[in-house]
Amino acid sequence: MIRSTFLALAASTTFAFPAFAAEKDIVDTAVAAGSFGTLVAAVQAAGLVDTLKGEGPFTVFAPTDDAFAALPAGTVEALLKPENKDKLTAILTYHVVPGKVMSTDLSNGMKAATVQGGDVTIMTEGGVKVDNANVISADIEASNGVIHVIDAVIMPGM
Repeated sequence: MIRSTFLALAASTTFAFPAFAAEKDIVDTAVAAGSFGTLVAAVQAAGLVDTLKGEGPFTVFAPTDDAFAALPAGTVEALLKPENKDKLTAILTYHVVPGKVMSTDLSNGMKAATVQGGDVTIMTEGGVKVDNANVISADIEASNGVIHVIDAVIMPGM
């Protein structure tokens, strides 16, 4: 059931992401998708572009523009200010797990250590969730890792 859900999600992303996505790094894959403008702007503001263009591999739980838009009014604008760079960096690195974690590697209740230092919890029963976010597209391969698209911004216990 879980694998079939991921297969369906992965198949649906074929139309959302270019076929050559695996030739692009995580940042370029996100830019090409067109639905991660806020995430890309945040990665730039935090100074993480070079890191996410690096060798990796990385697993990124990538919130869509709609996920950022669902945050309380003014949250994104405040986080993008230079004085909030440390907080923004902590939030963004909480969305990144070292290594390449594919959907077939997930199990219900597993914990994954993030680059930020905290752990995300993966639940696979009744749909796949990362903390409070639903995975809406999985296994989007990039040259330096994999992207799993999520429908909410996840926050570390800060």
